[in-house]
Amino acid sequence: MGVERPPTLRNLSIPDIAILPKGQSNEPGEKSAVLSVDLTNPFAAPAPNKHNPFSNRGQQFWLVYLALCMSSFLSALDLTAVSTALPSMAAEFQSSEFSWVGSAYALTSTALIPWTGNLASIFGRRSTLLASLVLFALGSALVGGARSMTMVIAGRSIQGIGGGGILTMTEIVVVDLVPLADRGAFFGVIGSGKQKSRCALLPRTTDQRSVYSVWAVASAIGPPIGGALASAGAWRWSVPSLHLKCAGISKTDPRFPSRLFYMNIPLAGIAFVLVAFFLRIKAPETTLKEKLEQMDYLNIVFVIGATFTIIGLTWGGVAHPWTSYQVLVPLILGFTTMGVFLWLEKSYVKHPTIPFDILSHRTSLLGFVTTFLHGIVSLAAVYYLTVFFQAAKGASPVQAGVDTFSLSFTVAPLSIITGVVIGYQGVYKVWNVLGWALTAVGFGITALMKFDCSKAASVGLPILMGLGLGILYSSTNFPVLAPLKASQQPHAMAFFSFMRAFGEVFGISIGATILQNSLAANLPKEFLALFHGEVEIAFSAIPKIVDMHKADTFPPSTHSAEPLRSQVREAFALSLRVIWLTMVFISGLGFLFSLLIQDIKLTTETDDQWGLHDGNSAPKVGDEEQK
Repeated sequence: MGVERPPTLRNLSIPDIAILPKGQSNEPGEKSAVLSVDLTNPFAAPAPNKHNPFSNRGQQFWLVYLALCMSSFLSALDLTAVSTALPSMAAEFQSSEFSWVGSAYALTSTALIPWTGNLASIFGRRSTLLASLVLFALGSALVGGARSMTMVIAGRSIQGIGGGGILTMTEIVVVDLVPLADRGAFFGVIGSGKQKSRCALLPRTTDQRSVYSVWAVASAIGPPIGGALASAGAWRWSVPSLHLKCAGISKTDPRFPSRLFYMNIPLAGIAFVLVAFFLRIKAPETTLKEKLEQMDYLNIVFVIGATFTIIGLTWGGVAHPWTSYQVLVPLILGFTTMGVFLWLEKSYVKHPTIPFDILSHRTSLLGFVTTFLHGIVSLAAVYYLTVFFQAAKGASPVQAGVDTFSLSFTVAPLSIITGVVIGYQGVYKVWNVLGWALTAVGFGITALMKFDCSKAASVGLPILMGLGLGILYSSTNFPVLAPLKASQQPHAMAFFSFMRAFGEVFGISIGATILQNSLAANLPKEFLALFHGEVEIAFSAIPKIVDMHKADTFPPSTHSAEPLRSQVREAFALSLRVIWLTMVFISGLGFLFSLLIQDIKLTTETDDQWGLHDGNSAPKVGDEEQK
């Protein structure tokens, strides 16, 4: 970097000088992060970053990166496989609490993400990630052995603690090791064969490119795997049903264990070994007493508030009317408790979980808001597009997973390309605006799908939505991190993960509420009579749609199953259309907020406090040119 000159000097030839004419400063406190500008041509684009982001990185860095990718793959595979296995799980347990399979995971992972970032700063990255992997495996084992929906929900809650920690820690470690200016190209190229798609999708940044890539492979194969196991009755594990028959065990046998989730245990073991051996990152040199004193115990207040909020969102319009006390009381208590938590954090906590100093930057604040909105629309895509294929198109679970390939394999390349281009150009606003525009239009086009539309239409129409979501996966973290110093970015990344996950919770709840209420209005009365008011309709109805050709699965008064089956499929398509249109509105909000984002020069440093022990993990941009 050159030395900053007074704004009266013009035609500066010193490279990389950050100067703006008087009265045109960026935001308060961002002087060191503004764009380099040629004052003779103030509208010129920032100079491209021609630095090779892959140079000067030792073997240890790549081994660490492998461990991070494996950890992210584990979490992504579980989340995406569950989306297609959920109807089979609901049918097996016949429980009105099936929606908590997703909500319990989202609740615990979301509520504890900010605390995970706090623990990582106190106990170190490695210890926190290893603990997260252990909790994830423990929760998987509990779900695998579940004999009731209560056990499933308890296991998913523990899984959520571990899964949220895994995603947050992989993101934080990459932020520690790779400068922001390098991350786009680095993750884009490294992940060219994989890419995250929480849109068949799910979640999350690391900075998101590379681990997003891993997400895409997991997101692509997760739904088919979950669907295949669900079709075989083996949603608990990957043991083929043929082996069970040879052992004399049927799908309905009480000895039939929860097998899909058992698959997580060996994968978690592999990830644990990789992290334990290779993630040799610096850690705070403090005593246990000092570590315990630094912990933010007030986060328990936030967990309580978040729990009440999610309960209200989950019950609203589904188990109870929105105006009932069962919904209003949890919502009021939840939002009030979280408000009290924020006040206490800001007023009394020395090391707060919420980074209030980071929220003072307008561009960072807008980045957090759009990240929250992106969480809503992205999870709505993964959960409810598979519902469309199974319920409206009558596809099997495995076929529904395959049909989502048009979405996941669209998200992946666009996220990679976007990351590479942003890293090269050094600008990100245009990509955020473009991503939201394509997402809004894409959801609108997806809303055109009908239950009797052609295969080409049902597979092809969501592609535009995938293009927009793919761009946003790579672009939303740049506005959050660009205005910040390197030392602030890991803390900001933890809060970024929280905002994204909190949005995903809303995505689940909003979609479930809309679907349940719309189905209650659109489904034929004779079909609704099959449920006797005991089970929620949305997911539990799907197996009945597939089996309606059997004479004993529909009322005797119905002369033919096929007309009723067509009416039910149409009701699902119409109900899902309301979800797609709601996502159009939310995407429109994201588009408007993205217009206010400001391009700020990407930082070229990392925080030395968290580097690898060999010291060669994060070369600064331009180092190789100086040698």
